[in-house]
Amino acid sequence: MTISYTLKVANSRFGGFSKLLFRWKGSIYKLLYKEFIVFMVLYAVLSLVYRRLLTEEQKRLYTKVAQYCNRSTDLIPMSFVLGFYVTLIVNRWWAQYTSIPLPDQLMCVISSNVHGKDERGRILRRTLIRYANLSAVLILRSVSTRVLKRFPTMDHVVEAGFMTQDERKMFERLHSDFNKYWIPCVWFTNLAAQARQDGRIRDDVALRLLMDELNLYRAKCSMLFHYDWISIPLVYTQVVTIAVYSFFAFCLIGRQFLEPLEPGQEGDLDMYVPLPTLLQFFFYAGWLKVAEQIINPFGEDDDDFETNKLIDRNLQVSLLSVDDMYQNLPPAVKDKYWNESTAQPPYTMATAAETLKPSFLGSTFDMRVCEDAEQSQPAEASPSMPHIQTPLLSRFFTAASPAISIKNFGWGSRGQSHLQRPRADGGFPSPFPNHSENPESVARIEEEETEDEEPNTLSGRPRETQPPEASETQRKELPLIHVKAPSSECIGAGQLEAWEP
Repeated sequence: MTISYTLKVANSRFGGFSKLLFRWKGSIYKLLYKEFIVFMVLYAVLSLVYRRLLTEEQKRLYTKVAQYCNRSTDLIPMSFVLGFYVTLIVNRWWAQYTSIPLPDQLMCVISSNVHGKDERGRILRRTLIRYANLSAVLILRSVSTRVLKRFPTMDHVVEAGFMTQDERKMFERLHSDFNKYWIPCVWFTNLAAQARQDGRIRDDVALRLLMDELNLYRAKCSMLFHYDWISIPLVYTQVVTIAVYSFFAFCLIGRQFLEPLEPGQEGDLDMYVPLPTLLQFFFYAGWLKVAEQIINPFGEDDDDFETNKLIDRNLQVSLLSVDDMYQNLPPAVKDKYWNESTAQPPYTMATAAETLKPSFLGSTFDMRVCEDAEQSQPAEASPSMPHIQTPLLSRFFTAASPAISIKNFGWGSRGQSHLQRPRADGGFPSPFPNHSENPESVARIEEEETEDEEPNTLSGRPRETQPPEASETQRKELPLIHVKAPSSECIGAGQLEAWEP
């Protein structure tokens, strides 16, 4: 029987897991106590032989052997080998459980798409779902020892009601060297096609939905068969087992109490019972036992799958769904919250404290936003605002420019970005005050503007106003402009000021 302790760990409390350590059924103590006793007995025998029966010369030789064995234990990668192996086993164990065929989806499709309240319609629905359950029983007999002990022969399957005598004769008449769990699925498809011809299934869409659900059900039966057929490579299992056993064989010799080789040399503390070694055995050997138990969960261990209970549940629920519940509906009436805009189910006194907790509306719902009304207004582009170019690297990591020229990367009008306060008349001050314009620079600027007008005209966008370019002498005489951010928590695009020290 599967050991469930879910309720014990529903709430985290002091010593919650500690209470689970005193359970015997399904515990590591039950799995490991025999190996643990054998290891302790062997260790005690070697310790007595070393202390009582060996001569001084033999003790010196044993000490060298024990030191060598103790050093050799570090060469075995126990954590890596066992950790990867157990992870593989656990993933396979859970995948096998999810591959157990359950008829819940299939029975809902049969109940809603195979019509007829008469005896013929009832027979069709019950026979279809019985074929599905028969296929699951046949595959579980092939992989689970519990189910095979319950249904050792086909006579037991017939006696249990999963198969009739005529169906058994047809089943045994079909010869195949392979597992024949798929035969009831073929019977299902033929019977569904006949029901479509008789009008019990009203359209091809419903028939297709029925076939799709059956294929999913059959695929799970097939996966169970393949999991049972294809095991984890035996080489890997042997490597892990040899690694664990050889590790503790070295520990039996190397972890003994040893007398010092030289007279007057300080020896190790004689603890008689090697507690760290015993804990190490408990952890590593227990890890191997976990893998040994769940590598095939269709056996009879404490934590193996309850396949017989699943068979009982599936048959009972599926027949109830397709027969007694077919078009057996409660009356549709107005619900309790018919005249209420917001439904609020009541709370008991044990859960009344939950009503005081506010609903979660988002992680930024309670964040303090900017209170400045001016900064909350959307920013609009103005034709008088200068076009500010981004740096070279930003052009490649952001949006691509329609036209990139080498002249944009110099000291020209497109290569300067000045953050300045606008004047009262709406314009911007000149970036080069108190400086005269260089004729050569003006001529070069006009030439560049003439070249740039063509792509702007083709794209349908007006030419943006650019500040004039300064000469080499003017650039050297310009003061540095520092950008100072305001101390407010809300920084807007218009709060950057240009100032001179």
